[in-house]
Amino acid sequence: MPSYSPFAAPSAPSDPTHISQLDIAGDLLARLRDTTTEARPDIQLEALTLAVAADLPVLLWGEPGIGKTAALTQLAASLDLPLTTVIASVHEPSDFSGLPVIGDDPAEQGVPMAPPDWAVRLVRAGRGLLFLDELSTAPPAVQAALLRLVLERRIGALQLPPGVRIVAAANPRSSAADGWELSPPLANRFVHLQWTHDHDVVVRGLGGTWPRATLPRLDPERLPEAVGFARRAVCELLSARPGLVHRLPSNETRRGGPWPSPRSWEMTLCLIAFVTAAGSSREVLSLLVRGTVGDGPGLELLAGLDRMDLPDPELLLADPESAALPERGDLRQAVLDGVVAAVRKRPDKTRWDAAWALLVRALDTGAPDLVVVPATTLASLRQQDWDVPASIEQLAGAVSISRRADRAAARAAVTTRASR
Repeated sequence: MPSYSPFAAPSAPSDPTHISQLDIAGDLLARLRDTTTEARPDIQLEALTLAVAADLPVLLWGEPGIGKTAALTQLAASLDLPLTTVIASVHEPSDFSGLPVIGDDPAEQGVPMAPPDWAVRLVRAGRGLLFLDELSTAPPAVQAALLRLVLERRIGALQLPPGVRIVAAANPRSSAADGWELSPPLANRFVHLQWTHDHDVVVRGLGGTWPRATLPRLDPERLPEAVGFARRAVCELLSARPGLVHRLPSNETRRGGPWPSPRSWEMTLCLIAFVTAAGSSREVLSLLVRGTVGDGPGLELLAGLDRMDLPDPELLLADPESAALPERGDLRQAVLDGVVAAVRKRPDKTRWDAAWALLVRALDTGAPDLVVVPATTLASLRQQDWDVPASIEQLAGAVSISRRADRAAARAAVTTRASR
């Protein structure tokens, strides 16, 4: 009986139409990869496409296996951009700064820095999506070499064309393979987006249908308005809060994320303009703003944007009876505080009476506690020859009740702490 070896070459099939098992396996794999896309609301995907449209470098942060690479592959396919993937951690600094090439006469011609082949291909194509993967595993020397690539789009002596967009991905240091914190200069060049999975998106995608990444539709008629709105929003905040112009975090981990600097504020201004021209949601704007200057400055800017849409205190004082006050409590409080500040800036009996009328209107249409502080401040602005308006009697009860409620709540809190 002949011996059988598992490594023996299989005999040639007698049937020429025979299909090998590998061919069948390939067919099965092709069917598994055969998926479609659909237009589906996805906040983080919309934020990514807006940043790409704005030609700003984006850094996706997420745990391993969350789908960052798959999202970039799908984005490149949807935008019809050739995808070039570069694993930053397996390259040397010279791969990004350029390799020195000695010419015929270095003393006369110098030593040019030759770019890598993938950069040459991008320049020849004139467009593409450069994906810098595993950025948090790149050592500090490689991160330093990436600075010029990310900001100036230069590799050695080669300038990447405007049609090339840059997106990077990184794992948090705690889950990265031998990870490093991102250096502050490199971190400050990116729009940082936290990439998380959506259960419904994953389930539907595994079923064969993923969300479609599409560039935002910018309204040409809104471009001047978008630019003006963005500049006013950023400049008003930084005029009121000059300490936010540049604030390098003291914590090493936070330095590797978004933080405010003149560069990142310029990026924020650009993103606000794009979000405004595209008519995107506040959730998308929040992701982009907080991912560029950080949570604290970003939330202050978002609050400032809300106040930019508030009515002018002078218009409210001119016609308090027909004033339309915001429904949201924080915005209504800001309006009332602005009215009182306007009276303090230019005190006048008529304006003082109009402010009391506005407070009564706010009391009739909203929560009573919102008028307590403005009413107390407005009362302190009264001059001796000003008669007390009858409307104060309506407000006095609300103020008294609110203060009693505050004192009762304070006593309850003290009792609770004492009983522990």
